[in-house]
Amino acid sequence: MEKEPTRASLKDLPLPDEFSKPHMEDALVLNGEKDGVNSSKDQSVKCSPNLLQMLKAAESRRIAQGRDRDEAEVSDFGSGEMVTEALKTDMQIQFTDQKQEFNKRPTKTALRSLSRSISQSSTDSFSSACSDSSEEESSPREKRQSSSSGLSDFCIKNIKQAAFGRKEIEIAQQEMPALMVLRKRAGGEKPLAGAKVVGCTHITAQTAVLIETLSLLGAQCRWAACNIFSTQNAVAAALAEGGTSVFAWRGESEDDFWWCIDQCVAAETWQPNMILDDGGDLTHWIYKKYPSLFRKIRGIVEESVTGIFRLYQLSKAGRLCVPAMNVNDSVTKQKFDNLYCCKESILDGLKRTTDVMFGGKQVVVCGYGEVGKGCCAALKALGTVVHVTEVDPICALQACMDGFRMVKLCEVLRQVDMVITCTGNKNVVVREHLDRMKNGCIVCNMGHSNTEIDLASLRTPELRWERVRPQVDHVIWPDGKRIVLLAEGRLLNLSCSTVPSLVLSITATTQALALIELYSAPEGRYKQDVYLLPKKMDEFVASLHLPTFEAHLTELTDEQAKYLGITKHGPFKPNYYRY
Repeated sequence: MEKEPTRASLKDLPLPDEFSKPHMEDALVLNGEKDGVNSSKDQSVKCSPNLLQMLKAAESRRIAQGRDRDEAEVSDFGSGEMVTEALKTDMQIQFTDQKQEFNKRPTKTALRSLSRSISQSSTDSFSSACSDSSEEESSPREKRQSSSSGLSDFCIKNIKQAAFGRKEIEIAQQEMPALMVLRKRAGGEKPLAGAKVVGCTHITAQTAVLIETLSLLGAQCRWAACNIFSTQNAVAAALAEGGTSVFAWRGESEDDFWWCIDQCVAAETWQPNMILDDGGDLTHWIYKKYPSLFRKIRGIVEESVTGIFRLYQLSKAGRLCVPAMNVNDSVTKQKFDNLYCCKESILDGLKRTTDVMFGGKQVVVCGYGEVGKGCCAALKALGTVVHVTEVDPICALQACMDGFRMVKLCEVLRQVDMVITCTGNKNVVVREHLDRMKNGCIVCNMGHSNTEIDLASLRTPELRWERVRPQVDHVIWPDGKRIVLLAEGRLLNLSCSTVPSLVLSITATTQALALIELYSAPEGRYKQDVYLLPKKMDEFVASLHLPTFEAHLTELTDEQAKYLGITKHGPFKPNYYRY
């Protein structure tokens, strides 16, 4: 092994008055002038008399200060100070030469461009979710756009993004096999011919596949977004270019949100006869503003906890005017969308917005339903210490058996690093809780509605809000304490990231079949009540996705089917069975 040459002390190395040739050669390499490569600018390294004097002074100070120190320490300190002094002088020289250039102030346009590029860089992996800035000055309501075919009955951010949105939809189609099968099997029959579906869901590449599937099955569609932050603008543009009337863009105001829903419902030449809702806002708006429309509406398909709760309230009060299909409590929605989708997307949303390290962090998850179970499993797998709050003793016992500590929120507030709500309730986290949280605590919501966190209590004069990146706010207390609020308390995964297409394929197929069932059902089959999907339909949706995994089902023999008291082809479980 070759011996490392002994390093001489800087005390023994005289400082030259000018650089020797090896230094000049290095300078040529740095400037791109070696081997015939010429620099576009004269950036050759020069050693001015002032710089030499500065370096010699630094050398003298180093020797004087280092006499009582170890030789190695003297060497390290001296070289560091020399470099520091040299850099300072070199910076002074550059600032003098470029004074005019540095004094130029950027224009407002340049500042906006820079701001957009910075904010975009933190979330550009949203796919098209953040394909453009949601904070541009002009509102889409103020400009008129039209597609290449002349359609202008829509309101989106930018129709020019349609080509990019189309690519996003095509990618999603690859992971949504059941809807593709549905198009092939039922496309010729047009089971939704004559249906006029008004929808209010998240507008993403995955829901675009659903919307276009409904159109291929014969339906006319008008669509608005159920969340002001979840719309993928490029996808909305692709839908509009394809002929769908879409009224949505990322970053809507509350006024814009209701305006978009109204534009879908109140078209002069178009009246809906089917509703596909996610959260109940569309249904609520029709009840409030256009109740006469229910004379022609055949049914409602709802997929969220919040929306189903509202429908059951209407049914109990005798005010539900049409049949409604409860997709949220179907097995395919509960076990796949709520559980597996949230299990993967919770981490994605938190990482993209906060870059947080999960290992060793303490987290409290409010609610241990299917969404809560998915969130807890994902967080535990990455090494977090997970606490759970619950009101239901059965869910609480499940959490305990899964290895989570069951607590009250107030017991752990001062020590946890994250608070995640997923109950579907209101005021789960209130101002009293927020005041007691530790500095830097991350607060977010995985439930559909933004009512779980009491945001109104944070809109007070003594608290200061600071937007640090898209969908990330610091709420700062007078003493300097701050909490990190994500998506203004709205649904984290669809507001701040994306969700797996395959899981959404299961829910979207269930929604499509529910619409077909309600629309084509003979009069009298469904009364003015809320219905669960037939078990056979759940099993059919699941079977359409099995080929994706090259899965092969075992078939019952006649004897086995007779023994169980069922048919060979299902349904295999009674309605009361809990998967």
